[in-house]
Amino acid sequence: MTGAADAMPNLPYAPEFVQDGLIGNSCFGCGAWNEHGLNIKSSWEGDISVCRFVPQAHHAAMPHDIVNGGIIAAVMDCHSVCTAIADAYRRANRFAGDGKRPLLWYATASLHVEYLKPTRLSMPFTVKAKVVGVERRRTKLQVELVSDDGTTTCTGEVVAAQVSDRWARASGYYGIDM
Repeated sequence: MTGAADAMPNLPYAPEFVQDGLIGNSCFGCGAWNEHGLNIKSSWEGDISVCRFVPQAHHAAMPHDIVNGGIIAAVMDCHSVCTAIADAYRRANRFAGDGKRPLLWYATASLHVEYLKPTRLSMPFTVKAKVVGVERRRTKLQVELVSDDGTTTCTGEVVAAQVSDRWARASGYYGIDM
């Protein structure tokens, strides 16, 4: 594999958040290398991966006090895909950013979100993801969004699929330098 990940120094310890070990990830939702993105952070609490998100005014839907459904889907999606990546590293007894040849990246194969209630813009929320199945190159996850007042506003399912080394090339998937 070529790209930013090859220049990665060996981290002496597992990062608290999986995204911090995904060197060169410029994804809008989960990329620590995208200063204009959502910059979500995912960590383990036992066998559940947790992401705490604080919505901002520019994440509003038509009613100015509700979080936009696309932002919700992006947070749920990226958190779940990062959980699949972290799970793959766990199963290999490794961690992202360990300086060894990176495991293959994962990308969304499918995303299904059930919007149960509006998610208030005025309070943080937590997205929890659990791996419920691993088959060949796909990881299936159940995910839920819980507002700080304890209300579950969304549930969903994500299938994350392993992708080729082309995913992490510095020149991009199609070989275009940015």
